[in-house]
Amino acid sequence: MSVPSNSRSVPDIVSDLFSQLATLMRKETQLARAEVSENMAAVGRGLGMIVGAAVLLIPALVILLQAGVAALIQGYGLASYWSALIVGGATLIVGVVLAWIGSSRLKAENFMPKRTVHQLQMDASVAKQQMSPDHDLRRAA
Repeated sequence: MSVPSNSRSVPDIVSDLFSQLATLMRKETQLARAEVSENMAAVGRGLGMIVGAAVLLIPALVILLQAGVAALIQGYGLASYWSALIVGGATLIVGVVLAWIGSSRLKAENFMPKRTVHQLQMDASVAKQQMSPDHDLRRAA
């Protein structure tokens, strides 16, 4: 069984290897940059919607809370300070729960470029396979 001869010299192969490696790194960097940009654009749109919602919801919430206080005063005959305390306490609890849920969703790992990391792991795996001695034996066979 004869092994096919390769007419390329070692310097040519090494030069080609570094050229392909540089191209691969450039492409991976472009992918990471695009993915991070896409994630940041989504964050920007989300924050814009939150600000718009807050502008509308804060006055509406104040009016509804005042109506709740008035309803407790009129419906149950509670003193105004007790009604305000009950409505304010319930609002505080809901607000704290929402703040906790929102902050848990803004963790750094949610913004990591997962596709790029996965692609880099696949590239490293392929490079390891091609550098292994078994790969050369399979190519020769």
